[in-house]
Amino acid sequence: MRKRNLSVYEKRLKELISEHERLHRRKNRVDRTWNNGVFERYVWPVLTRDHTPLTWRYDFDRERNPYLMERLGINAVFNAGAMEWEGKVVLMCRVEGYDRKSFFAIAESKNGVDGFVFRPRPVVIPETDNPDVNVYDMRLTKHEDGWVYGVFCTERRDPNAGAGDLSSAIAQCGIVRSKDLEEWERLDDIKTPSPQQRNVVLHPEFVGGMYAFYTRPMDGFIEAGTGGGIAFGVADDIRHAVIKEERLIDERGYHTIKEVKNGLGPAPIKTKHGWLHLAHGVRSCAAGLRYVLDAFLCDLEEPWRKTYSPGGYLIAPLGKERVGDVSNVVFSNGWVARKNGELLIYYASSDTRLHVARTSVERMLDYVMNTPPDALRSAACVAQRVALIEHNVKVCRGSKNRLLRRLVKGC
Repeated sequence: MRKRNLSVYEKRLKELISEHERLHRRKNRVDRTWNNGVFERYVWPVLTRDHTPLTWRYDFDRERNPYLMERLGINAVFNAGAMEWEGKVVLMCRVEGYDRKSFFAIAESKNGVDGFVFRPRPVVIPETDNPDVNVYDMRLTKHEDGWVYGVFCTERRDPNAGAGDLSSAIAQCGIVRSKDLEEWERLDDIKTPSPQQRNVVLHPEFVGGMYAFYTRPMDGFIEAGTGGGIAFGVADDIRHAVIKEERLIDERGYHTIKEVKNGLGPAPIKTKHGWLHLAHGVRSCAAGLRYVLDAFLCDLEEPWRKTYSPGGYLIAPLGKERVGDVSNVVFSNGWVARKNGELLIYYASSDTRLHVARTSVERMLDYVMNTPPDALRSAACVAQRVALIEHNVKVCRGSKNRLLRRLVKGC
């Protein structure tokens, strides 16, 4: 029997569906070329623009779209809030269209490392009386008051900008809440002493009967002479949240990974040793701004008091992660401590795609509590490293393990 010639439409349709299904069937695997003992990387990103539903991008009406062209393109999927919900890992992704506007969409997976599938439609976020021009980077928090909160950045054009100034923006913190992750109630934007706010995170428990937030105030709106950083503040009413005072808890520092700016990632995880935090730090380099991830620990009873802060970064862009719309960047606003003991960190690379790193809460606590802090000066950093070397020489020479003794041969 002679095969009939497929039309452009039919050929394109077959190719689109086949490739989309293949992408969703692909199993992820640990990247064996990376092993630092702290976390495992995976070979494939968990989500990219190609994972988004075809019905979001194409008009499948053959009469209106005989060449099956992409009508509403997707540029990137990145910066996802994360939580465990009804036995699945749920990601509240930032999805950016060809038009530069971002919106939120939920993708779900049973194991958290592959098989993520988007829900049929994007998340509908109600607007306030002052409409958002762009929304992005939602942090999800299961609060002890029974609600799931989404705290995100909302940007609007600066009303005081001149007619020809199309880049000046006002960034504030928007907030929504839900009981089912389907319908979302919009609350008032959070008010703080700072005229700009990004990277705001809701603490999962009441602190002194108040709702607690981690903020990133602009310089000049926190304690004088601190140089800025991650701050802590409280509000008595979540529906009309007003933070009157911001207390600095993680400051920027000269010639560190966070010399330009820093901000909190996801909501902290409660552990027996304190509140475990994931944050990002930004520094300047010849290629522009370099974003990396770091971790620190705060006191259980006084969550504004930092207790451990390892030096250097936890995760930095590696290999292909360094290439994208905003190169040399990793960013995270979502992680999930699963009941099986895994801690899954969802991080985006170069504002383009979303990855996962796997560790555990116990491993992270070991890393945070036992990794030396930044010594801040080259000579002091060398002293740290020499002390580690001398300790290793003593341990290895006194060991019965031949491999360990080989390590210090000639020392």
